[in-house]
Amino acid sequence: MAAPRPGEPAQVELTHIELREVSKRFGSTQAVDCVDIVIRRGCIHALVGENGAGKSTVGKIIAGVHTADSGAVIVNGRPCRFRSPRQAFAAGITIITQELALVPDRTVADNVFLGVESTRWGFVARRDTRRRFEALVEHTGIPIDPDASVGSLGVAEQQRVEILRAAARRSEFVIMDEPTARLSAQERDQLHLLVRSLRDHQITVLFISHFLDEVLDLADDITVMRDGRVVRNTRPSSETTGSLVEAMIGRQLQGSFPSRPPRPDQSQDPVLSVRGLVTACSGGLTPTGLAGESASAETPLVAGLDLDVFPGEIVGIAGLVGSGRTEFVRCVYGADRPVAGDVQVAGGGASRLQPHGSIGAGVGLIPESRKEQGLLMERSLRENIALPHLRQITRAGLVARRSENDLVSASAAGAGVRGGGLETPVRLLSGGNQQKALFARWLTPGLRVLIADEPTRGVDVGSKRSIYDLIAAAAGGGLAVLLVSSELEELVGLCHRVLVMREGRFVAEFAHPDLDETQILRHSFGEEATAGRSS
Repeated sequence: MAAPRPGEPAQVELTHIELREVSKRFGSTQAVDCVDIVIRRGCIHALVGENGAGKSTVGKIIAGVHTADSGAVIVNGRPCRFRSPRQAFAAGITIITQELALVPDRTVADNVFLGVESTRWGFVARRDTRRRFEALVEHTGIPIDPDASVGSLGVAEQQRVEILRAAARRSEFVIMDEPTARLSAQERDQLHLLVRSLRDHQITVLFISHFLDEVLDLADDITVMRDGRVVRNTRPSSETTGSLVEAMIGRQLQGSFPSRPPRPDQSQDPVLSVRGLVTACSGGLTPTGLAGESASAETPLVAGLDLDVFPGEIVGIAGLVGSGRTEFVRCVYGADRPVAGDVQVAGGGASRLQPHGSIGAGVGLIPESRKEQGLLMERSLRENIALPHLRQITRAGLVARRSENDLVSASAAGAGVRGGGLETPVRLLSGGNQQKALFARWLTPGLRVLIADEPTRGVDVGSKRSIYDLIAAAAGGGLAVLLVSSELEELVGLCHRVLVMREGRFVAEFAHPDLDETQILRHSFGEEATAGRSS
């Protein structure tokens, strides 16, 4: 057994939870197949694999969300068969899932202590709740307004609430399923400090993540899964990002990014032209973190932006969470109404688009959150892909099934969607295939502009490369692509140009081959002036 890493507790060799030949099937899909995993007490145990490998299912079996069909879950040396998360919670197990499970109409403090409230004579003791909240924030280093309505927070802030809620339960075993997928780099660093603090306090963490660099940095032990089975139990000292990828997908991955399409001729007319776009918010964000209809021009989120995107060009937008990136692209598409400004597509008349007008003009949007803003999770793959094209496949008010099937089949095949037939509910697809379904929805004849907001969030490395191929192929076919991403490597590897946003404005622009992650990051934080003086 390898020597403990610095900061590891002395009794780390004791087993906290063990899975013995655990299996779980959903319909015809064998999600987990005879899995054996030993998780040591007081460790950060990482679980990695492609989407659909069974990672989340393993976490949910431990947490009581699912019950194993066969096999045993051993907790502190005793076999347990949890039939609900409450039973697992009683055994000291808490899970933070990919899908945020918050009450949007209640405050941050109410959500953090939901189910473990301080009460007096049958009523919630607000003063004691505030004291506990302040102590929790001081301990974790995650500051947030306890009185803010959760529904008014953006995705990153809601993720903080989930993390605080897990910390408030003082569990001995915390399962974190993709906890950093929606966080900025700075917020991710803060979470890493919290995870290490949990380990230092003898708390075991099962850390499920697609970010292999953070896995190698954080984990004490790593389990690699593929197709529902465990293919490797290992230590970070024995692995590299490349070796983990090879174990996850069963083959070598040839490069992280496809070849960049030739740079377009900017002497031609732009296919997308934005002039003077302004959005605003009057004192709070909507549940999606975007300006609502009651927005006021007194508090601009996006201030007078101009942008041209040419056929075959991939333009990236970088910036921190809250910089206005998502607000900008949603207004370009028409999902949110701007206060001022115009959008022109392919030489058409300048206007402020709405979604139906954008679809007619050949503009498609892949939103930041596929589950909250993009897909109808209970509907079939066929219905989700066909949704924006109903007008062209409808005859006398009825959907022409043959036309629909032809369109959907070709789109799904072109985007590489796998995991079920066209009638499969989208919720049963892996995260990577759900994201590909959004691409399949738009990569149809007539598309001119593709807007992709965090298109690889929450997907594995294999699916990432497939999505990169789709983006490069779209640009190679003459589409204009507007790409928002928090991953600087992604922007540098794919884009012809990258614009940096800060406080609702474009503050810098870089073009290939002069794209540089460090310079983009400095401008995102507003450190370019300091950097210039220091040099």
